[in-house]
Amino acid sequence: MNKDQLIQIANQAMWAEKEVPSFKSGDTITVTYKIVEGNKERLQSFRGVVIQIKGRGVTKMFTIRKVSNGVGVERIFPLYSPHIESIVVNKLGVVRRARIYYLRNLTGKKARIKERRA
Repeated sequence: MNKDQLIQIANQAMWAEKEVPSFKSGDTITVTYKIVEGNKERLQSFRGVVIQIKGRGVTKMFTIRKVSNGVGVERIFPLYSPHIESIVVNKLGVVRRARIYYLRNLTGKKARIKERRA
């Protein structure tokens, strides 16, 4: 085996494409991910609105935004990260843009997104 084949095998093992639900911008999802602190591991959930999806293939990433105690919090996740345990789609939203950065400036009722019926 040469060097390229070993790299390809390692990438396939590390980035094994797992079952990921389909979601898009405007949807509210819950991401449960593994946090490693020293020799301890714990699961933490992050629930918010998807404001963007970028990239393709194994480098695909998505950004989730939520408001916690009046402060907007955004988190970027790699879609095929080995630390992500599960992704659950809670609500399907109706938006007309792929990147809904305008949500950052809105508060209260204006920041709501219409819900799509499944």
